[in-house]
Amino acid sequence: MKIPEQISREIKLSGGIDKIIEKLPDENRIVKQSLIYDALSSPLRLKILSLLSIQPLCACIIQKITKTSPSKLSYHLSILTNNNLIEGKKEASWITYSITELGQKYVFPNL
Repeated sequence: MKIPEQISREIKLSGGIDKIIEKLPDENRIVKQSLIYDALSSPLRLKILSLLSIQPLCACIIQKITKTSPSKLSYHLSILTNNNLIEGKKEASWITYSITELGQKYVFPNL
């Protein structure tokens, strides 16, 4: 395989291909990050995450603001919860959702 001379020099300076490979995150971390990006790929889920970065809310308020059906909202909340971007705390018959520390990292910076 023919490699451009500049790339070949940079690979040698880096310690070789094996050293470059060692710097890659492990496969589990790559898969986990991929799942997070998948969870963030929905405009509705980004809106929910943004809402919860402002303050914790119950599902009924999130539903009212997003104008989403209960089943659709439940689906999107579960994806965010399963990826540790939000968490729900049950209080009597209510669940109050809040953003996690991980979720905070993915919220729009101007909020």
